[in-house]
Amino acid sequence: MPVNIQTIKDIRVYLAVELEGLYPLPEINAISNIIIKTVINARGLQVFSFPETRVSGKQAKKVEVICRELKRGKPIQYVLGETDFYNCTIRLDSSTLIPRPETEELVDLIIKENRGFTGSVLDIGTGSGCIAVSLAVNLPGAKITGIENSAQALEIAKANASLNKVKVNLLLLDIMDPEVSDILKTDIIVSNPPYVRESEKKLMAGNVVDFEPHQAIFVPDSDPLKYYIAILESAKMILTSGGKVYFEINEAFGHEMEKLLYKYNYTSVSVKRDLNDRDRIVKAIKNG
Repeated sequence: MPVNIQTIKDIRVYLAVELEGLYPLPEINAISNIIIKTVINARGLQVFSFPETRVSGKQAKKVEVICRELKRGKPIQYVLGETDFYNCTIRLDSSTLIPRPETEELVDLIIKENRGFTGSVLDIGTGSGCIAVSLAVNLPGAKITGIENSAQALEIAKANASLNKVKVNLLLLDIMDPEVSDILKTDIIVSNPPYVRESEKKLMAGNVVDFEPHQAIFVPDSDPLKYYIAILESAKMILTSGGKVYFEINEAFGHEMEKLLYKYNYTSVSVKRDLNDRDRIVKAIKNG
């Protein structure tokens, strides 16, 4: 279509036409809101209440460039290089997983159950740092550490800690490496490790499979709990007695995760369902 973007309303019309058939209408509307907020630095109700707000030629061009990337299937979060997560701004690139609402639910649970906490928290497989950073913002008395096996992702996590003005100890370590036992004792372990089975890849959206880092998503069908087992093995040494674990999990393995935690001598094991009524979070307390 001929491009004639002069107002916020024109941006919406342009994106609705260009993205038709690529995304459901509600998602197009959500993407439009994100683009408008970002490109014209709109605040609050301006995005909705002032459709005749003028757009500069430079801003209109930026909308076109963003739209071209979206039509390639690239996720909006990667196109813009950032996303909102639990009221924090989190920068992203192709080395980091895009944070999901389910992970916000995980963070929300930890914060609500540990208000005023002044101990130590270890985020295993921190990626962009979204969990570690949001916990540092909301549990200011806690000492937060994040470990990650990707040097590129770790640099993003460091940038996000700085961007959100919090102190997070970020280390290049691999939980599958037994040297992780060198980490200091911690009171809470949280992790959103890879948990999607390779056989589930065909069920996933193309923009996830094509653009997001596979090493942060997929596990072999033959060993789907490998990361949780590695974490629990290390937790024998690094998690304090009475310490807590919080995991994001594959909805298909709620019962298996319960059994695994009991096997490792954890108590108060609980599987929580997410907003879509799927087993998504498991928490437990180390017994001894």
